[in-house]
Amino acid sequence: MSTESLPQVDTACWRLPEQTLLRPANASTHPPKILMLYGSLRERSYSKLLTLEAARLLQAMGAEVKVFDPLDLPQPDAAPDSHPKVQELRALAAWSEGMVWCSPERHGAMTGIMKSQIDWIPLSVGAVRPTQGKTLAVMEVSGGSQSFNAVNQMRILGRWMRMLTIPNQSSVAKAFLEFDEAGRMKPSAYFDRVVDVMEELIKFTLLTRDVAPYLVDRYSERKESAEALSQRVKQATL
Repeated sequence: MSTESLPQVDTACWRLPEQTLLRPANASTHPPKILMLYGSLRERSYSKLLTLEAARLLQAMGAEVKVFDPLDLPQPDAAPDSHPKVQELRALAAWSEGMVWCSPERHGAMTGIMKSQIDWIPLSVGAVRPTQGKTLAVMEVSGGSQSFNAVNQMRILGRWMRMLTIPNQSSVAKAFLEFDEAGRMKPSAYFDRVVDVMEELIKFTLLTRDVAPYLVDRYSERKESAEALSQRVKQATL
């Protein structure tokens, strides 16, 4: 079917999806770059312990991992974006090819610390979208029975940040029972699920990182850009 039956379509911005463009000519060979965020400042933070356990798994799978420490990160709008911790977080977001977000569930939701980190990552910096097309895995810990409120909220945020959130996820119930005195996660079905999630994250990152710009390229934005360019050209000739 041609666009003749679609009078609403701007044919100048129309693109047929092409399978060949999903196969990069020169696939990247460097280790996947994964940024990890956690949502608690407690001395014995189970979201941090789970994040560090996941980081060990990712490193064993060949990834390069960086864990952001949210201590001293100001609340959004309480400091300029030139603040050193904000700059550190944004540089890590730009560096990464994938992310892991891990939050405690507090009052049925992710923590404010978790949300503040995400809020400091802008949707765009000039023409660059720091999170667009990057992969994302979400995890949560809770002090009581298993819940999925925090991971579900983070999935919504991941979509809003235009990230490729993987299908699998981890929710660790009664987290205080799942770690030993040294802070290492005990063998369990919960641990096995974390292995599953990190393995899936690596696979999706390897699969998509070289074609991410093509995967998230949008007709509406091509059309908007074309209209903006046309308007600038008209203004320049006045």
